Amino acid sequence: MSPLVTLFACLLLGIACRRFARLPEGIVPGINWWVLNIALPALVLALVPRLHPEPSLWLPAAGAYVVFFGAWLVFATVGRFLGWSRARIGCLTLVCGLGNTSFMGYPMMQALHGTPGLSVAVVADQLGTFPLLAIGGIAVASLYSGSKPSVAVMARRLFTFPAFLALLLGVAIGMLGGWPATVEGALEQVGGTLTPLALFSVGLQFRLHLEAGQAGALVLGLAWKLMLAPVLVLLLGLACGYGGVVLVVAVLQAAMAPMISAAILADQYNLEPRLGNTVLGAGIALSLLTITAGNALLMMMR
Repeated sequence: MSPLVTLFACLLLGIACRRFARLPEGIVPGINWWVLNIALPALVLALVPRLHPEPSLWLPAAGAYVVFFGAWLVFATVGRFLGWSRARIGCLTLVCGLGNTSFMGYPMMQALHGTPGLSVAVVADQLGTFPLLAIGGIAVASLYSGSKPSVAVMARRLFTFPAFLALLLGVAIGMLGGWPATVEGALEQVGGTLTPLALFSVGLQFRLHLEAGQAGALVLGLAWKLMLAPVLVLLLGLACGYGGVVLVVAVLQAAMAPMISAAILADQYNLEPRLGNTVLGAGIALSLLTITAGNALLMMMR
């Protein structure tokens, strides 16, 4: 339980520092740069060579696609029925279709299920969520903002992202027998900085601001992201006969809070950024409860 307490403490510390401390300029981009470009690739390089190929590992990655394309279908349908703007449909598809499977998913899965859970979480993030952000996210943002998606931009984002390159290298290293113990230990220590810094950064960016007429969209968006989507992934896993840590982590990653980068993308494309940021903040707060409760229920089912 102590790793989970550390997770909560880092998040609350970030919220408190944003409210009361005099923070240096550029602290959030600086922390995020380290997490995305140093700590995350190091963690991927440490964990991926240890993975043993199993047929069930497709489920965590597939769960991310269920969440994203399900969100697109649901919000496009509901939005047409309720008369939503294209900007609102695009915003909710992005923010509620892409989960925070790295910044929050990695530390939470490590806290709840140790290294085996973290290894499965890496698969869900690197083969599921990130390619969806780089390709599907750009496509949705461009489509609903009125601009044309660029294949070159999507490909460049995917193949220049350090963690994705680390994933490819990690697979190759695993096929060659893994890292020497000293290298693996160094990678683990650098990767270990991800948990406190990522959650501290999330706390620094935590905000709740809602405009008139957005409450219904907020409720529907979070109902999909935190409840309905993970239930679908659970049903998919059970229908295929899977269980154990692979099923549990696949479901919990599907239930993870909205992705920070998705809210940033919605902001960049002017897709109701106030709604996106509020869904992000509320989703982070609620997911701490829903993930913990969902994990307890899943463990009772095992």
